[in-house]
Amino acid sequence: MDTKIKVLLLDDEPIVAERVKSSLERSDFDVDAFVASRDAIDQLKKEKYDILITDLKMRSPDGMEVLRIARQIQSDIKAVVITGFATNKTAEEARQSGAVEFIAKPFKMSQLKKMLNTISGREDE
Repeated sequence: MDTKIKVLLLDDEPIVAERVKSSLERSDFDVDAFVASRDAIDQLKKEKYDILITDLKMRSPDGMEVLRIARQIQSDIKAVVITGFATNKTAEEARQSGAVEFIAKPFKMSQLKKMLNTISGREDE
């Protein structure tokens, strides 16, 4: 592929952020990973991203607020919410806030990669 899909990943668990980042990079995504919401928001103000992946439950601002802020900064960013606290209510709230996908932890990396390929229009993997 000519240009890599640019992904901003936010998960307050460093091990999760690193594992997801490494796995996505092996599948030819360009990933910037963050464990602090404020750092991720600051980065969104500096650089253009195709996809935002954010955990839901974090210290303030939480993932839902990060999603809302991200959509204000980059209105065309595609957002995926990942969470260990998946409910129908949180999934609906995430979609109303602009998330295109919602995935419950634990998830398989193959499932996440397939989802990202689909929403980015890169369905060859």
